[in-house]
Amino acid sequence: MATNLFENFIPISSKQWRQKIQFELDGADYNQTVIWNSPEDIQVKPFYHKDEFTKAAPVKTEATNFTICQNIFVFDVDKSIKRALETINRGAESLRFTIQNEQIDIQKLLENLPLENKSVYFNLNFISIDFVKSLDRISIQKKATFYCNLDPIGHFAREGNWLPTSDKNNFETIDKISKTTENLSLLSIDLGLYQNAGATITQQIAYSLAHANEYFNRIADIPQQIVFQISVGTNYFFEIAKLRALRMLFNVIVAEYNTNLECHFLVTPTKRNKTIYDYNVNMLRTTTECMSAILGGADAIANLPYDALYHKDNEFGDRIARNQLLILKHESYFDKVNNPADGSYYIESLTMQLAEKSLALFKNIEAEGGFLKLLNDGTIKKKIQESASKEQELFDAKKEVLLGTNKYPNKDDKMKHDLELFPFVKIKPRKTLITPIIEKRLAEKLEQERLELE
Repeated sequence: MATNLFENFIPISSKQWRQKIQFELDGADYNQTVIWNSPEDIQVKPFYHKDEFTKAAPVKTEATNFTICQNIFVFDVDKSIKRALETINRGAESLRFTIQNEQIDIQKLLENLPLENKSVYFNLNFISIDFVKSLDRISIQKKATFYCNLDPIGHFAREGNWLPTSDKNNFETIDKISKTTENLSLLSIDLGLYQNAGATITQQIAYSLAHANEYFNRIADIPQQIVFQISVGTNYFFEIAKLRALRMLFNVIVAEYNTNLECHFLVTPTKRNKTIYDYNVNMLRTTTECMSAILGGADAIANLPYDALYHKDNEFGDRIARNQLLILKHESYFDKVNNPADGSYYIESLTMQLAEKSLALFKNIEAEGGFLKLLNDGTIKKKIQESASKEQELFDAKKEVLLGTNKYPNKDDKMKHDLELFPFVKIKPRKTLITPIIEKRLAEKLEQERLELE
């Protein structure tokens, strides 16, 4: 006969726990000592208890379904084909191609790749009806799932100008494409831009939803799914809750349009906390960030190589990044339990609080004229800069720690000789319609000072 071991323990209420903690604090103030405030103005308690739990977030997490994605920048088609074949043979389950112009021979790129039942993402820095129609045709032939990841608003926010197109505007072109294709997901939301520029989690969720809402209002027929390209930071539990809250709120907003449109999460670790000094620590950061992505319900994860800031794409960095995900998926049992985060009092509380604050900010944006209006008048950029500046101040004061950089740095570490890429903000003088939102890492100023002294 089975015995319920919990019957041997007397239940302890949350009030009793607080009293015990207060006693152990030896006179220190409970609220100031063990409760901390996040940048999202969420009070994080030292423990979460059943008798204070109200309800679980109405979102279903599917943690076991994620695919391991490989990023490939397409410049030389033959080299890209070779790289894609190698990565598939070594464990990649999906691919993300970045394509700069429509002169790329897309038929040649894809014709010999084993893509049946695979997901392939295309980050296109242009809008071409003929190019997308070719993708649609190939996806049917290959029996593959293609995501075009067209994001004119994201491009506008990042570059300050709209995507080049032959039509009057980007939205009209996408509307035409949606009417002439049948097997493609067309739209994407570049949420990673806001995260890498320094936005809080609440801002990231609200801005990406307002960003999506612009598409709902401007494009008549959005086919299949919207891909959210998300960057996750190192605040482990908050990032799990971020993905859950975003999916929950997306479903709420979509329901208002009486459509069954779904969201698809393609997640990558952030660059904001990555460093060029003591660069191996980047592997630890990306590992926990990928874990947050999995537990938060990512559909695909493209890991960031530890040397992505300062090295050109290379086989070793790619292999290490891919192997991190392979170990998490097949050796750490992350593919065994579908909803490990669901029901955790702490994560459920974070999810609901982030959702409430993000929804309030989203409503604010809509009341003030919508995301594009606030993007045009500089409000979005200003708000992100304010959040980024606060985080930068914490980093500079060593209250936000990056090991090996602003705490316990290795003074003998030299990097000047190893920089193949320029790892800092690049200034490209050009005429733009708005001032772009700029991605910037926390360690940039400190690293530049160290490089000058080498």
